[in-house]
Amino acid sequence: MAIFLTEKSRVVVQGMTGAEGQKHTSRMLAAGTDIVGGVTPGKGGQSVDFAKRSIPVYGSCADAVAATGADVSVVFVPPKFTKGAVIEAVDAGIPLVVVITEGVPVHDTAAFFAHAEAAGVRVIGPNCPGIISPGQANAGIIPADIAGPGRIGLVSKSGTLTYQMMYELRDFGFSTAIGIGGDPIIGTTHIDALRAFQDDPDTDAIVMIGEIGGDAEERAAAFIAEHVTKPVVGYVAGFTAPEGKTMGHAGAIVSGSSGTAAAKQQALEAAGVKVGKTPTETAELLRAVLHAEVAV
Repeated sequence: MAIFLTEKSRVVVQGMTGAEGQKHTSRMLAAGTDIVGGVTPGKGGQSVDFAKRSIPVYGSCADAVAATGADVSVVFVPPKFTKGAVIEAVDAGIPLVVVITEGVPVHDTAAFFAHAEAAGVRVIGPNCPGIISPGQANAGIIPADIAGPGRIGLVSKSGTLTYQMMYELRDFGFSTAIGIGGDPIIGTTHIDALRAFQDDPDTDAIVMIGEIGGDAEERAAAFIAEHVTKPVVGYVAGFTAPEGKTMGHAGAIVSGSSGTAAAKQQALEAAGVKVGKTPTETAELLRAVLHAEVAV
């Protein structure tokens, strides 16, 4: 098994006819993803040729769903069109929408997330690398050749740190790795992923990567303490960040003692999570945990 995305997922790509959409559709296909169509308004009836197959283009998500039974959309459209694209996917009944686009206005994200939540649709992102279940499917821009399938679950705010942690633990492999994005408002949260990994029988251990700003990691720590029995290790980016400066992601800003890496580390460790000071150290902590479990 995996969480949210499996080999049975039927994926459409909104914006597939654009340069980024075509490039990453090609990579997703190479990873084994069942991409059943693209969606670009005004281009319905066309197709795009890839290495081994031609993918049809539909003029709307509703047309794509009616023709293909798609149950996942990956959004590669410019920021000013993202709200409309997500709302269209939600209204078409697609249950998982992965929003890769960076620079989406926060007001737009709030609007489309509220619309999705009311409809029971899961949104991943925006401003995220997406989700990969190695050996099964890839919805987004995570390089599929970093690591293979395994029994570690990974949830991360950072795309780059997602890739690095997958590389660090490539000898173990992953059930699913999900980049949730670092904007002030996001769809799927650490807690959503932690709950799913806890319930997934094919995930044995979890890596959680957070960063300075907000209280998402503290809330995740409280959830772990109450609901997660599997081993969790963590990393918080930003131990050397100055106060009052936005660091990389729009949501990564420290005010006083609130949102600091040290405060997040303290909360996670109080919940029994081992926290590394670097991604490499974090991987070594998980490696030690897994070896200890095997020894027992």
